[in-house]
Amino acid sequence: MPKHLPEEEKVIPEEIIEIPQAPETSQKRSYKYFNYFTQFFVVAVLFFGIGFVAGQKKWKIEQKGFVPTLSITNQAAPKNVNLDFSLFWQVYETLPQKYLDKSAIDGQKILYGAIGGMVKSLGDPYTSFLDPKQNESTRSQIAGSFEGVGIQLGFDKDKRLAVIAPLKGTPADRAGVRSKDLILKIDDKDAFDLTLPEAVDLIRGKAGTRVKLQFFRDGISKPFEKELERAKIEVKTVNVEFRENKGKEIAVISVSMFGEQTDSEWDAAVGEVNNRGVKGLVVDMRNNPGGLLSSSVHLAAEFITGTVVKQEFADGSVIPLPTEHAGVFMKIPMVVLVNSGSASAAEIFSGAIQDNGRGKIVGEKTFGKGTVQDVLDLPGGSGLHVTIARWLTPKGTSIHHVGITPDVVVELVEQDLVDKKDSQLEKALELL
Repeated sequence: MPKHLPEEEKVIPEEIIEIPQAPETSQKRSYKYFNYFTQFFVVAVLFFGIGFVAGQKKWKIEQKGFVPTLSITNQAAPKNVNLDFSLFWQVYETLPQKYLDKSAIDGQKILYGAIGGMVKSLGDPYTSFLDPKQNESTRSQIAGSFEGVGIQLGFDKDKRLAVIAPLKGTPADRAGVRSKDLILKIDDKDAFDLTLPEAVDLIRGKAGTRVKLQFFRDGISKPFEKELERAKIEVKTVNVEFRENKGKEIAVISVSMFGEQTDSEWDAAVGEVNNRGVKGLVVDMRNNPGGLLSSSVHLAAEFITGTVVKQEFADGSVIPLPTEHAGVFMKIPMVVLVNSGSASAAEIFSGAIQDNGRGKIVGEKTFGKGTVQDVLDLPGGSGLHVTIARWLTPKGTSIHHVGITPDVVVELVEQDLVDKKDSQLEKALELL
């Protein structure tokens, strides 16, 4: 109980004095009726204005004492929308009056929560609303720099939170986190109903702090936990190295994700490889969770011409995305490496190579994320990711929740990891 309640305002009534009235004349009566009509008109206009403003919800709620102040300002409902929002406004206005912990009432958080719930009702885990903090976090990852443990998150076909891939050299990678590990808990919070931005928000944090994750993995009878220390992660998305293979020099270009710097890093790697005059090329897309669709088109253009990917929209229309520049590796023998951590834009690249018969796909079946999200920046720094289309391979195949099956299947077994043997890369070099 608060010690001091606000003192009630004291109202002192004015003294009432009865003044005798003179008899009315007809002129006075006419003037009186005109005056009444004028007052009635003014009052009617006033109440119409109040009603209109109230109908648009453009007012400010001000309550004295311990009830918080909530400002409400919004535009009229969109055309052709027939929804009764009275229940929403009733709850919105009741919370600050009734809820026990007044300090928890934050109008902006209530608004973000309502929008997030609206988007979540669609049942698509990849369509999500991001508050300003989450939106900035997502942008920092695409830019290639963030603080966290290096886990790329997604959802399996049952809409369970899963690891798409750990980024190479990050705390998650060093701790042995694997693609398709299910995340059951983040610290003490169950992960079964989290949106992607909520999960990312909980796992990320200041470098040096720790987060405890509970995983479930196929082939292991019970869940297991790993406590990971967050770190500053700088992601160089394209790396190149050279291998001797039966007297021939082979280039191995690894692409860890498709971010804002990938195109420029790729172009630099292409120049380096082209200057060496190599006899074969391996493009390693393993544990690449995807990213910018436009970047995958840019990379594929180095090897093929024509359609890289098709987008199928809700109205049934299909729009092809073609290559946008002349490639320099149109004839060099090449192999693409994939695994269960290859997703989205990495699958677009691999599907384009496979459908065009440009090179062999080697490794394990890919993750199977076959939808396209549009990213919208909203006022106040928030954002909206909306699934707008399915993507199809050049031959029109959808891989959503199916994945791409390699031309040559090579699975890494547990002993390969122990022996640090890369049988998938060995097979790629053998094919070249």
